[in-house]
Amino acid sequence: MSARLPEHNDPESVDPLAEPQQVGQHAAPTETTAVLTEPLGDSFEDQASARARARDRAVLGSPVVAVILQVVLAILAPLVVLIGIIRLVASPAFLWLEYHRPGFPADPFGMSTEQRLNYGSYGLDYLFNLAPQSYLAELTFADGNPVFTQAEVGHMADVKQVMLITTLSGLVAAVVCIVVMIVLYRMRKGAIGRAFFFGAVWLTVAMLIVAVVAAFSWETFFAAFHQAFFAEGTWTFYASDTLIRLYPGQFWIDAAVWIAGLTLVVMVVTIVSTAPTRRRRYRNEQAQRFMRSQKMGDTQ
Repeated sequence: MSARLPEHNDPESVDPLAEPQQVGQHAAPTETTAVLTEPLGDSFEDQASARARARDRAVLGSPVVAVILQVVLAILAPLVVLIGIIRLVASPAFLWLEYHRPGFPADPFGMSTEQRLNYGSYGLDYLFNLAPQSYLAELTFADGNPVFTQAEVGHMADVKQVMLITTLSGLVAAVVCIVVMIVLYRMRKGAIGRAFFFGAVWLTVAMLIVAVVAAFSWETFFAAFHQAFFAEGTWTFYASDTLIRLYPGQFWIDAAVWIAGLTLVVMVVTIVSTAPTRRRRYRNEQAQRFMRSQKMGDTQ
């Protein structure tokens, strides 16, 4: 006896596990719809940010860039300190200290301390303001005679140019140092301290050499310094000229001593506070490992 095949309309042929269909509705399609499993692509801004972060990691991870920046900082930072100290000494405040310190030579032609301080302050102010040469050329004594000769005014104009260029260079170098320190802080832990240390070392050695040369032959050193910046014959004057009366040789010796002394103090403090001791090296290595692990986490 052959088995009977269920017909389409046979109620017994209905699958008991199948969901009932309501009257008037079509059966759901039997084909399953594919589910999208791939993530959507990042937006344009996200991709740009990812590329920027990748570039930053590539630059910040470069040891060559780090070394170059450390060298730049080691060269410029001590020069910024030196220029700042020179600017501090070349001020009316230092002039007042000089004129009132015991042993400073008096004017052999009878100018009082108050007069020297007044006219001397004019000269120092002129070096850093934007006034023309008339600022000094029109300055007169009580009897109406000019305080400075035309040659003296010309030399002060030359000094003004050198000082303004030096000050501007110091400001630019300071900005560069700030930018370099920001970058190095993100690149290498302890890199800023190492740069300060080696910068302080080279400037200390240079200052000591210059100090020894100046101590053994001040006149030769003073003449060589002026010949390096000024034309021959424009910086020599008579003892009766106002510039010599206001700023005698002792003034320049004292200024050099103060500049060298303050610079050496700052450099020695820097060397002591940034010396690469074992403890500092260990602490920097630990901080560098932590920073590297953070960067690796960002890339994942």
